[in-house]
Amino acid sequence: MSQITETFNNLLTLAVENGASDIHIKSFKPALLRLHGRLEPVDMEPLEGNTVHAFIQESCPREFFDRWREHHQIDYSYSVNGVGRFRVSAFTQRGTPSIVFRHVKDKPPAFKDLNLNPDPFLRVCDLPDGIVLICGATGSGKSSSLAAMLNYMNNNFDYHVVTLEDPIEFTYTDVKCSFNQREIGLDTPTFGMGMRAVLRQDPDVILVGEMRDKETFDTAMSAAETGHLVFGTLHSANAQQAVQRLFEFYPPEQHQAIRHQLSSTLRATISQKLLPSLEGDSRLPCLEIFIVDALGRKVLEEGAYEKIGAVIESSKGNGSQTFNQDLFRLVKAGLITKETAMENSPNPRALEMNLKGIFISTGQLV
Repeated sequence: MSQITETFNNLLTLAVENGASDIHIKSFKPALLRLHGRLEPVDMEPLEGNTVHAFIQESCPREFFDRWREHHQIDYSYSVNGVGRFRVSAFTQRGTPSIVFRHVKDKPPAFKDLNLNPDPFLRVCDLPDGIVLICGATGSGKSSSLAAMLNYMNNNFDYHVVTLEDPIEFTYTDVKCSFNQREIGLDTPTFGMGMRAVLRQDPDVILVGEMRDKETFDTAMSAAETGHLVFGTLHSANAQQAVQRLFEFYPPEQHQAIRHQLSSTLRATISQKLLPSLEGDSRLPCLEIFIVDALGRKVLEEGAYEKIGAVIESSKGNGSQTFNQDLFRLVKAGLITKETAMENSPNPRALEMNLKGIFISTGQLV
């Protein structure tokens, strides 16, 4: 082990020991640790640009190195014995190298580990087919929630699960399920090519690390139509934005056909935020849940995406909920402050009224 690798390993060990979720490395600056959602500097000498670049050269898989030299950005996995695994995003900014490490716990979490109400997740885990999208910004807990769902399946169903990830995060030991985890760039060149191949691999459940292009989503819909359950992530703030993002993959002349296909295959979207707890020593999930029932399918078929929020608000009986409904619950349970709820509400005025005991529908379904 070189001295440079040892330096980085020691830094990653320190981060894990202090409970950091992410480690930020910027050339000529001390490292930063993300602790409970906030960035805190490490008491250390700045890392030289040559040192950061040398670590990337030493740690990056050989298969990826040409991509790093050509594109100046690369994602890969890195492990430190006795400490854990990390998702690495290396890139250059203003001509100097930077790295962000995400600590990935090897053991997939249970719902209780993430402070998640399991009910909506179990509802979608029990689906026989269709597409389920987990949505949110980077760092909102999407991967952890998906891991909890696959962990539940592993202990309860005899499924063949194929994952396509960039890079692989949580790893699974077969219990009842048989897992095949494929890393983009190592096991298959692209998400699209991996998705085309997966349909010949007799899967029951397919996990797509990210829905990022037309080819991938086309194949996901085909898989859903032929009896497979497909999980994927999407960088979107809520259900309406998620659906609209999907249509950005397609030219306008295809939208009508895609609306019909999407309305018959999309089963749910679960959008997440992580909020500071009342004590400030942890973060709690806040969820918007869109369970697509007959009314939801009608709205998708018609392309009336602006009505999705109203559909969610009026469909609590099927397991759907708005962000405001979950923020209301978190405040009333004494888990977050009112100020936190208001800052993260998509409609603070309506939430203020709810907290005063006034509930008025904010949308129209007709």
